[in-house]
Amino acid sequence: MPNLSGKTLFISGGSRGIGLAIALRAARDGANVAIAAKTAEPNPRLPGTIHSAAADIEAAGGRALPIACDIRDEAAVRAAVDAAVAAFGGIDILVNNASAISLTPTLATPMKRFDLMFGVNVRGTFLCSQACLPHLLKAAAAGRNPHVLTLSPPLNLNPRWFRDHVAYTMAKYGMSMCVLGMAEEWRDAGIGVNALWPRSVIATAAIAMIPGAAAQVHRMRKPEIMGDAAHAILTRDARTTTGNFFIDEEVLAATGSPDLERYAVQSGAALLPDIFLD
Repeated sequence: MPNLSGKTLFISGGSRGIGLAIALRAARDGANVAIAAKTAEPNPRLPGTIHSAAADIEAAGGRALPIACDIRDEAAVRAAVDAAVAAFGGIDILVNNASAISLTPTLATPMKRFDLMFGVNVRGTFLCSQACLPHLLKAAAAGRNPHVLTLSPPLNLNPRWFRDHVAYTMAKYGMSMCVLGMAEEWRDAGIGVNALWPRSVIATAAIAMIPGAAAQVHRMRKPEIMGDAAHAILTRDARTTTGNFFIDEEVLAATGSPDLERYAVQSGAALLPDIFLD
């Protein structure tokens, strides 16, 4: 059965939530994981740091490198990539997980928040992809099945997904456009570039901070569903698995794992659909 043993993952924003779930699933195979995220010191509002994530990864069976990094900072990202390569000998997989969110209409979105979303979501995704590319090309040449997986939705142009939070939608779709373009640009090189998005809202500390979301946590799924779906994608043949906008439960159904109830925060509760999916 394909696995990620000995592979090196570079994950942006992986100190908690979905990014950490992907890291832990890879760690169970014996992967090396570089966690590039901002949170180096504990935050009472958002549990988890790069150091706690690293400890969890190593406890799960992987090797970890915690790197304090603001992915809006070009020099910091390039230094983080260099550190990962120095520690593990290369990079086989990039997971563009870091993202900023503000589900606010135009007048309620300060330009500082707009710039944060575009800086993290669009610039950060492009920058991490650009910085990792030389190493992904080396991995392809060595037959190591390199992948880029970005946590972003299908490009759904239904106006309902723009109406209430146009700035966030543009920023998130910028990540998806990186997937669309880079998949074609790197197809002949043998690098798989795909997106992954959840069918139902995932219960993370960041989501719980959105007004009204905490009362709906029982209707969400655990981050582990995204970890398992990511693993299924990252173990496929990169040469034939590229340019896809995957949905978590569809990925798992294709693996023959129909039992999705185990991912529910509360068994039997009506699930809360995620945005961008009609």
